[in-house]
Amino acid sequence: MAQASTSTSKYNPRIHVGLSEERVTDVSSTDFPGHYPGEDHSWDLKKFVKELQVKIQKLSARSVQFDLVGVDASIANALRRILLAEVPAVAIEHAYVWNNTSVMVDEVLSHRLGMVPLNVDPALLEMKESTHDQATDRNTIVFKLQVECTRNTTAPRDSTDPAVLYNNSEVLARHLEWVPQGEQAEVFAARPPAPTIPDIVLMKLRPGQAIEMEVHAVKGVSRDHAKFTSVATASYRSLPDVILDDENPVPPHLATRFRDCFSPGVIKVDPRTKKVSVDPRGVRGETMSREVLRHPELAEYVKLARVRNHFIFNVESEGPYEPPRLPLEAIRVMREKISALKSAAEALRIPGDPDGDIQMAEL
Repeated sequence: MAQASTSTSKYNPRIHVGLSEERVTDVSSTDFPGHYPGEDHSWDLKKFVKELQVKIQKLSARSVQFDLVGVDASIANALRRILLAEVPAVAIEHAYVWNNTSVMVDEVLSHRLGMVPLNVDPALLEMKESTHDQATDRNTIVFKLQVECTRNTTAPRDSTDPAVLYNNSEVLARHLEWVPQGEQAEVFAARPPAPTIPDIVLMKLRPGQAIEMEVHAVKGVSRDHAKFTSVATASYRSLPDVILDDENPVPPHLATRFRDCFSPGVIKVDPRTKKVSVDPRGVRGETMSREVLRHPELAEYVKLARVRNHFIFNVESEGPYEPPRLPLEAIRVMREKISALKSAAEALRIPGDPDGDIQMAEL
C-alpha cells in the first residue's frame, strides 16, 4: 500500500536535522570543502543565487511570514538578530515637564512615553552622534502633551463611570500633538508623526490634575534601548518534515491514532481505504511535539526531521515600517556590517602581500 510523502521520501542527513524522542541528530552542517571525499563544496556565487529563494507566505498590515531557503542557519540567525537589535526606529528620548500634578512621578511618565511606538519613518531622520548633539529639524521630532481633567457638569447624577463624570479622565497616546519644526511639515506631509496605537493609556487624571510637557523623539537602535525596536517580534523556525516509510505503511487500524499524534491538518487519512499521507501545506504548521514517538507501535512508521536550509520567518512590525520592508532593512544593515569588516580586513594587509600570507604566518 503506497503512501504520499512530503518534500523528501527518505531521511537525508545532508539536508535534514533529525528529531528523535530524546535528542536532536545531524545538527552540524556538512556542506564545506573536504568533508565528503571527491566532492567540491567550496562556496560558489552562481550556485548560491540559484538555490536562494525568498517567498512571502502570509502578509497583513502588521506582520509578514516568509520562507528563506538556501542559506545556512548562521545567516538566518544573523538576520533575526539584526531585526531585533539594529534596524533603526524613532522613539521619545527627552522629556521636558513644565507641569505635572498627577499621581504619577515625572520619571515614570517619561519612561512610559518613551515606550510608545511612533509611526515615523526612520529614513527621514538623521541619527544623532551623541545625546549632546544639537537638536534640529533633521534629527528630532517634537511633541507636546497638554491635558487637564475637569468635571463634566452634564453627567447624570447616578453615573459612576469616570469617563462620563470627568473630561480627560485618561491621558492617551493620541494626546501627543506633533509640533513641526523647520521643513518637517513638508517632509512628513504624507504621514504626520503620531503614535501607531492612539489608545494607549499613559496615566489617569482626576479633577484638578493636569499634565503639560514637551518631548523630543530621535532615531536609534534597540541594542541601545528597547524603545527603539522596530519589530514587535521576529522569529524563525526550520521547516518541519514528516517522512513516511513507503515500504512500511501505517496499518489501517492505526491510521486515526497516528493522525491524532500530529497538529491538525498535517496527516490525512483516506476515509475509504484508511491510507495515511502527509499534507505538504499542513506540515508547515507541525509543532514537532514528537508525540508519535512516545508510542512504540506508531514510531516505526515515521521519521521526524527539519529541513536544514529552509527557514520560516515570522516578523511583526511595531509601526514605522511596512512588514515587507523590515527584512530589506535588516539586509541593508547586514551589508553595511560586511562592508565594514571587509574594509577592516583590507586595512590589515601589508603592501606587497595581497593574499595576507605574512600576517597568517605571524599568527
